[in-house]
Amino acid sequence: MTVLVPQEATAEAVEERAPELAALPPDEVYAALGTSPEGLTSAEARARLERYGPNVIQEAKKRPLIYSLLSNFTNVMALLLWAAAALALIGGLPQLAIAILAVIIINAAFSFWQEYKAEKAVEALRKLLPSFARVIRDGQEQRIPAEELVPGDVLVLAEGDSISADARVVQEFELRSDNSTLTGESLPVRRTAEPSLQADIGYADRPNFVFSGTSVATGTGRAVVFATGARSAFGRIAQLTQTVEAAPSPLQVEVGRATRVISIAAVAVGAVFFLAAITFTSTALVEGFIFAIGIVVAFVPEGMLPLVTLSLAVGVQRMAQRHALIKKLSAVETLGSTTVICTDKTGTLTQNEMTVREIWLPEGEVHVMGTGYEPRGEFRRDGQRLEPGADPALVQLLSAAALCSNARLLPPDERQPRWSVLGDPTEAALIVAAEKYGLHMGDLIAAQPRICEIPFESARKRMSTINQIGAQRVSYVKGAPSEVLKVSSRIQLGGRVEPLTDEWRSRAMAQNDEYARHALRVLGVAYRPVEETEACGDQEQLERDLIFLGLEAMYDPPRPEVAAAVETAHQAHIRIVMITGDYGLTAEAIARRVGIIGEGEVRVITGGELAHLSDEQLQQALQAGDVIFARVNPEDKLRVVSAFKDLGEIVAVTGDGVNDAPALKRADIGIAMGITGTDVAKEAAVMILTDDNFASII
Repeated sequence: MTVLVPQEATAEAVEERAPELAALPPDEVYAALGTSPEGLTSAEARARLERYGPNVIQEAKKRPLIYSLLSNFTNVMALLLWAAAALALIGGLPQLAIAILAVIIINAAFSFWQEYKAEKAVEALRKLLPSFARVIRDGQEQRIPAEELVPGDVLVLAEGDSISADARVVQEFELRSDNSTLTGESLPVRRTAEPSLQADIGYADRPNFVFSGTSVATGTGRAVVFATGARSAFGRIAQLTQTVEAAPSPLQVEVGRATRVISIAAVAVGAVFFLAAITFTSTALVEGFIFAIGIVVAFVPEGMLPLVTLSLAVGVQRMAQRHALIKKLSAVETLGSTTVICTDKTGTLTQNEMTVREIWLPEGEVHVMGTGYEPRGEFRRDGQRLEPGADPALVQLLSAAALCSNARLLPPDERQPRWSVLGDPTEAALIVAAEKYGLHMGDLIAAQPRICEIPFESARKRMSTINQIGAQRVSYVKGAPSEVLKVSSRIQLGGRVEPLTDEWRSRAMAQNDEYARHALRVLGVAYRPVEETEACGDQEQLERDLIFLGLEAMYDPPRPEVAAAVETAHQAHIRIVMITGDYGLTAEAIARRVGIIGEGEVRVITGGELAHLSDEQLQQALQAGDVIFARVNPEDKLRVVSAFKDLGEIVAVTGDGVNDAPALKRADIGIAMGITGTDVAKEAAVMILTDDNFASII
């Protein structure tokens, strides 16, 4: 059987064949896609490149610059001025005609120059480095330009790699992908090579697929490419963006309306005066006509167009000082008229950086200060600062969690101005917490080198490592608190090891539930000294009779400027609605934390529920009160934005992922993030925040 898509296949055709491909065992995937574990031969790769075309998203054809220039001569107000100049010439007023023509030319040139500069700035924001992919071809690993990937190529995946095509996983070791740019989900998603027999799940939810536009968060693996370019999930959304018509701005609508009113009034008044002149006076027809033309020309506000243009240009410059790049002059007025802001969560309201905020030890709770991946922040217990390294119980918990992690913390450099992470953000948060308390990973690894690892599995929800401490060995375990407690029989209490009673289990789980209610992600940590005779691969033997240490609770913090910006928006009677691909509980907690919603009830509508709502029911839900949209796809976001516009709202949309692009283009003003935003999002938006600061638009 082969599921290699034909050359003319669309993204929808690829999606239809997805269940067949997902259901195959890994060893049958190669044959189904016309390849082998040794990859394609160079000759076959060239043939398929010729057949399928390069792995690129064809951008919608941009209008030549001359059209952009001409559009400034042919907008509604400019046409009215052209008519006025022509009438002035006919009426024997050449000086006035020349003055009006000068206004048209200067205004058009100025508007064109502003938009040209913005376009060049957008191009400068795009990444200059080409994208590459590692593949197996001719039996050897090769590094090729991503645009040369073809169906049947065997991708080699490792931590930090960008994924440049849709592919079926055939080998993996603890492989997780970061799908946030595609789905909006903030946490890495486990990928597997095992067959998936579920027929009723979405294309992007297939556990054995990886997708173009995403990246490898942790682990390694191999995957066989089955969709490239416009046939990939990334390409499908990009094409959806290109099919969305950009609506005229409110200013353009109002100027058009004003121009029509002025034109009708000018002609009507001119006609009245013409009739009056020839009826009640002895004025000749020609003189009456010239007199009427003068009346019509006098009605035309020659100064309005340059005045509006200059006002908008000043607004553009002011926004530029706030790190907001505006691609169209009219967007300034649209931003000022906005009544609803539809915003993404991950990367827009939040930093997309997991941070440990709370630690529970049997001796008491500890609050951790600081945000993001920068290893700086205090530890406080009962309001008192804890000196780094001074609390043995805290040292043991933080060390155990950090040593049982695979992420790497990366300091700022020329390419990345902030602290960043390679690997799972959750594990990165554990490492950052240890670093904040003075426990440096290099020192920990040198003192307790890892001997082996039992990877995390969704079935047992735990991960274990064995580390050497001098002549002794110790097993560190982290995972879901309930699962770690299940295999623990003792607890570390005041430097002593005590039996883990039912009371202590209940207290630990009660604290876990409290953290979970605040949308914090909680991990339990435990350890046990092990003998050299205990085999590393024997998971059941190692993960038993553990000594429970405590809990670490973390979350993706809001950007520091967001809460004040939201408050300012509410004071201006601007409504903010969160539309995210993440989970409803997490979205609601963040929305409450930054002030988007108050303490009252809020309706959380998932993508599944939205699919069953009619347009009328959706509009009723939007008018009924506070609402959050969670687990939605790009089409859902587009539909919500359209519903708001149908209600007469002026809608701004903020986002950074390719999943936000269609809604960004449909909005009255789309606002993309300049640092974390994808190229597709920046292309769809008319405003780009070069510092990713949400407050810049309020």
